[in-house]
Amino acid sequence: MMFIIRSDAGMPAPTDVHVKVSRRTPEIVRSGAGKTDYFCVGAPETMEALRRKGLDVVELRDGWYADDAGGGVGISGHGRYWEIRDTPLTVKEAIGPADAPGAVEGGEEVNVRKAIFGV
Repeated sequence: MMFIIRSDAGMPAPTDVHVKVSRRTPEIVRSGAGKTDYFCVGAPETMEALRRKGLDVVELRDGWYADDAGGGVGISGHGRYWEIRDTPLTVKEAIGPADAPGAVEGGEEVNVRKAIFGV
């Protein structure tokens, strides 16, 4: 499951999560000035444990979360399925439903731009 740890003191050192991407917290977020969003992968119960430790944990909803470098994170299934993208059209890493029709173990990287436009 993917979620955000929002912090102004650097990434805390929990050992049971993996940070995939970080970005400056968007200015529209109330009391987000000077903070960083760390997109983390961990078990659902980990979120509650981190909250009990006083960390600001944000559950992700389906959508697109831009990073600071022109890519971002696509979320579906309320954090269960996610894609890390270098650009909006290039998938760098992804986790999706294992039982999806056509799912191939190990997966295959697809350049969407080339597949659609031949470029």
